[in-house]
Amino acid sequence: MSKRHIYLEDLPLDEARAKLQAALLAAGRHAPLDGETIALDEALGRVTAGPVRAKLSSPHYHCAAMDGYAVAAADTRDARETQALSLRLGREAHPVNTGDPLPEKTDAVIMIEHINQTDDGRLLIYAAVAPWQHVRLMGEDMVTTETVLQVNHQLRPVDLGALAGCGHATVKVRRKPRVAIIPTGGELVPPGRRPEPGQLIEYNSLILGAQIREAGGEASAAEIVGDSLDGLRAALQAALASAPDLILVLSGSSAGSHDFTASAIEELGELLVHGIAVRPGHPVIIGMIGRRPIIGVPGYPVSAALTGELLIAPLIRSWLGLSRDEPAMVEAVSTRKIVSPLGDDDFLRVALAEIDGRIQATPLQRGAGVITSLVQADGLAHIPRFHEGVDRGGAMRVSLYRSLSQVKSALMVMGSHDPMLDLLATHLRLFSPARRMISVNLGSIGGLIALRRGEAHLAGIHLFDPATATYNRPYLQKYLGDEPCQLVIFAQREQGLILPPGNPRGISAIADIRGLRYVNRQRGAGTRVLFDHLLEQHGIASGEIAGYAHEEYTHLGVAAAVADGIGDCGMGLRSAAEAMGLDFIGLTWERYDLVIPGRRLETPGMQALLSVLRSAAFRRELGAQSGYRSDETGKVVEV
Repeated sequence: MSKRHIYLEDLPLDEARAKLQAALLAAGRHAPLDGETIALDEALGRVTAGPVRAKLSSPHYHCAAMDGYAVAAADTRDARETQALSLRLGREAHPVNTGDPLPEKTDAVIMIEHINQTDDGRLLIYAAVAPWQHVRLMGEDMVTTETVLQVNHQLRPVDLGALAGCGHATVKVRRKPRVAIIPTGGELVPPGRRPEPGQLIEYNSLILGAQIREAGGEASAAEIVGDSLDGLRAALQAALASAPDLILVLSGSSAGSHDFTASAIEELGELLVHGIAVRPGHPVIIGMIGRRPIIGVPGYPVSAALTGELLIAPLIRSWLGLSRDEPAMVEAVSTRKIVSPLGDDDFLRVALAEIDGRIQATPLQRGAGVITSLVQADGLAHIPRFHEGVDRGGAMRVSLYRSLSQVKSALMVMGSHDPMLDLLATHLRLFSPARRMISVNLGSIGGLIALRRGEAHLAGIHLFDPATATYNRPYLQKYLGDEPCQLVIFAQREQGLILPPGNPRGISAIADIRGLRYVNRQRGAGTRVLFDHLLEQHGIASGEIAGYAHEEYTHLGVAAAVADGIGDCGMGLRSAAEAMGLDFIGLTWERYDLVIPGRRLETPGMQALLSVLRSAAFRRELGAQSGYRSDETGKVVEV
C-alpha cells in the first residue's frame, strides 16, 4: 500500500508564515527577484527593479506656456494701464505657440489676449510682465539624473508617460515569479468536459492561477494527476525540472486515503507544516524540495481561494519587492450570532449593505465547498483565534472585496427565496449600473424579522393566512407592529409538488405523499406554511411525513434533492422543477410580495428598484417565465 501522511498540526497562521520565510531565507530565495528590461508599452503593472533616473530634462528647453508673444521682461517695465507701451513685432516681441522654444534674449510670454495690434503692425501692451512669466523652464518637471521612480514601484499609466518624457523607451522590472500548479484527484475532469456521476470539474487551478497573475506572477497548470504517490512524485519531479519559483499541489493535503502530498514532499525534500489553525483551509501543507518551496492547497474551493489570499499572493508580492496588498477595511455589525472554533483564525464570507447609517454584515454559507459564497461575498470577516464568535449586533472587522461605494449603493432583500429576484437584480443593474440588489434567503417570516431588526431594506414574503384565506397582509401587524410599510406585488406564481421524471410513485395530490420521503423547506418559509396548511386540510399529521425534518433553503435546493434521489417529492415552484428536468403537479397560485418600510420608500435606490419592477420590459420577461404571472406586478396592496 502506498504510504500516506495522516498527521495534521494546528499551527497558528503567523507561525506557518514564519516557518516558510525562515526556509526561504536559508535557501537564499527570500529576496526580491532579479530584473529584466522590457518596453514601456509592456510595463504597466510591473515593478521596478531599481531606481529610474531621468536621461533628459523635461522640458529640455525653456518653452512658452501660453500662446502669445515672447519678450524680454525688462523691455515691458514702462507699460501702464493708462499709458500703453508699443513693442516692435519681430524685434521686441516674437509670436509663439504653447510649447515653442523661447527666442534668444527673451524670458517671458505675454498672452495673446492681453495685446492690441496697431495698423502698422506694432503691439500695444498695458501691463508689465515678470521674468519667466508664462514660461516653462528647462527641467521644470524633471532634471537630468533626477530619480523619477524608486525601486519596487508598481508602474501606473502616468509613470509610463513620465519615463518616456525623460528619455526612456525601456525600463528594468522584476521578473514575474513563476508558479507551477499540479492538480490532483482521480475524480477530477478538466473544464469543458461534462462530468459523470462521481466526477467533479477541476477549477481550483483557474482560481489559484488567476490569483497568482493578479498578484503579479505567472502560473502554468499541469495535467490532472490521479490518486497515486508514484504519479504525484513524478509530477513534482517534472515541475522541478522547469525551475519554477513555487510549486502548488492542489488537494491531497488532508488525511484521507488518497492524500499523498505530505508523503511525496517528505520523500523528495522537507515537510515544514501540515495543518494551519485557519477555517476554512486547515489542511495546508508547506515544504521545501531543494531550494523550491511547495505548498499543498486544500481541495475545497473556498479553502483553496483563502489559501491563495493568505499565503500565496503575499509570497508572490514579496518576491516582487511589494508589501502585502492590504484590502480596505470596514467596521460592520453582524446580523447573526456567529460561533467560531476557539483555536482557529475563522474567516467568513459576508454580504454587506448600509442600513440606517450602519454597515450590516450577513454571513453567507460557510461550507468550504460553496464557491458561490465567494462570488456573492462583499467582504471577508476575520474572527481571530481564541474568540468564540460574534453575537448578533456585535462589531467585526471586514476586508472589502468591493469598494465602499458599491457596498453603500446595495439594496439588501431578505426573506423568501424566489429565483426571479435574480431577474429583477439584472434589470436593476441594466437600468442603474451603480445599483446592486443582494438577496439573502431566510424564509418569509425571517425576512419580516430582519426588517423589524433593521437588517434589510426590504423583504420578500408569500405567507398564506388560513383564517382569512389571504396572503401576506395579516402578517405585517404581527411582525412589524405599527411601522408604516408598503406591500408591493412582485408576482403571482405557481406552487406544487416537485417529482422525479415520469412520476414513478404515481403521485397526484397531497394525500398521496404519506409514507414517501419528503423534502421540506426551513421553518418560517412561506412554502412550509402553505404545506402545513395543506396537510391540515387533508388531515395528515407532520409525523406521518418521512423527511418532514429535511430542510432546504431554496426552491432549487428542494428540486436538486429530488433530482438526486434524496427525496421522493418536495413542494416548490414550477420553475424550479423545470430547471432540473423534473415533473410538477400544480396545487395553487400564490402571491409573492415585497414589503418596503415607509421610511425607505423615497430613497434613490428604492425608487430605482420600483421603477424597474413596474417597467414594461421587466414585467414582460417575468410573465414569460414558466409558472409566473406579472399582470399585477408593481401594484401596491392596501395595508
